[in-house]
Amino acid sequence: MNNNKTLLALCLASGLLISNQVDAATGYTQTKYPVVLAHGMLGFDSILGVDYWYGIPKALRSDGAKVYITEVSQLDTSEKRGEQLLAQVEEIVAISGKPKVNLIGHSHGGPTIRYVAAVRPDLVASATSVGAPHKGSATADFLRQIPPGSAGETIVAGIVNGLGTLINFLSASSSTTPQNALGSLESLNSAGAARFNAKYPQGIPTSACGEGAYSVNGVRYYSWGGTSPLTNALDPSDLLLGASSLTFGSTANDGLVGKCSSHLGQVIRDNYRMNHLDEVNQTFGLTSLFETDPVTVYRQQANRLKNAGL
Repeated sequence: MNNNKTLLALCLASGLLISNQVDAATGYTQTKYPVVLAHGMLGFDSILGVDYWYGIPKALRSDGAKVYITEVSQLDTSEKRGEQLLAQVEEIVAISGKPKVNLIGHSHGGPTIRYVAAVRPDLVASATSVGAPHKGSATADFLRQIPPGSAGETIVAGIVNGLGTLINFLSASSSTTPQNALGSLESLNSAGAARFNAKYPQGIPTSACGEGAYSVNGVRYYSWGGTSPLTNALDPSDLLLGASSLTFGSTANDGLVGKCSSHLGQVIRDNYRMNHLDEVNQTFGLTSLFETDPVTVYRQQANRLKNAGL
């Protein structure tokens, strides 16, 4: 009996191994150019073994994608974060041997990848924005009501900069990056976003809630976002996003970014039952049970890029 059980276990294990090998061989996510992930404000690559892009790189690699994870300043302007990302993209191009990359940016990572795509379109095959405030965030507008130069602004900026420094220290980053909370705030409020869009309009909708140009200077633009601040009662971050969502009034949002503000290029979908952290499969994969798994959405996007020859 024990021998039979052992044989059964070996058969099941062998079957699972073969199944995994077949899945990996399908090439479902095998894009022509490497996928480069760019985090948002107060983001990171990995902290204490926990990835910002929770489970996403592994899922993309499992079916053939070459994935690179970047880290820029947790807090700074879109342009300065973009310059930091550009340096890493140049390095990735040299290492991979591929002339271009597919950029995917979450939150403030959206404007960050847009900067790279605008100033070096020769290095970028596509730019995919996930839950990014391309026309600003109502939460940033709310915080901007703190009088510039006031003691309140100094205190809040100091606290946020300290948090950014701590995240940078705890992450797997090999270098210390500057922290500029006020720079982030100026980039992410409506006025700052409008100034950025005037300089780098590629893919930005010209209407209030439409789509932007699908392709500019050889770069394909895509976006998606969520509109459900509260998605999982077990996720403590839902409380924070539920509170921040109040700054949007009746506007559909993911807790930090409005539905229409997330639009860039081809809008894949703008109303996933996801909040701002669900969009990167956080916290620890505690997302809505009534929506497509965020990891699956990234796999679908990689397949979309593959089918587009990117």
